[in-house]
Amino acid sequence: MALRLALDTNRYVDLARGDDAGLRNLIDHAQEVWLPYVVVGELRGGFAIGTQGKQNERELQRFLRKPGVDVVYPTDTTTRFYASIYAQLRAQGTPVPTNDMWIAALVVEHDLVLCTRDAHFKYLPQIELA
Repeated sequence: MALRLALDTNRYVDLARGDDAGLRNLIDHAQEVWLPYVVVGELRGGFAIGTQGKQNERELQRFLRKPGVDVVYPTDTTTRFYASIYAQLRAQGTPVPTNDMWIAALVVEHDLVLCTRDAHFKYLPQIELA
């Protein structure tokens, strides 16, 4: 089965820094690589306060132009997945940052594998982690 991968912010940063050869291999072998819109926003927020914002933006644009790489945006259906995940986490007593709930909703909606270093995604067993 073809790998459809979503990158969390921390894994895109790892990739951009060249910190993880295994990550590069995973991305190279994925059929599709998605950046949730929230990840793009978090990245650009970091670029705005950093010292290499223009260079980082150029690298992001280069990455997004690669075949099989795109941004995934929310729909009305996404809001329903978000609401379900919100209720689940609240019932479990396992809060997750709001941006990560949006990422989770998109991952579940589009049946993606999430590549992240954030341990709190383990509270969502419906998400396959890479």
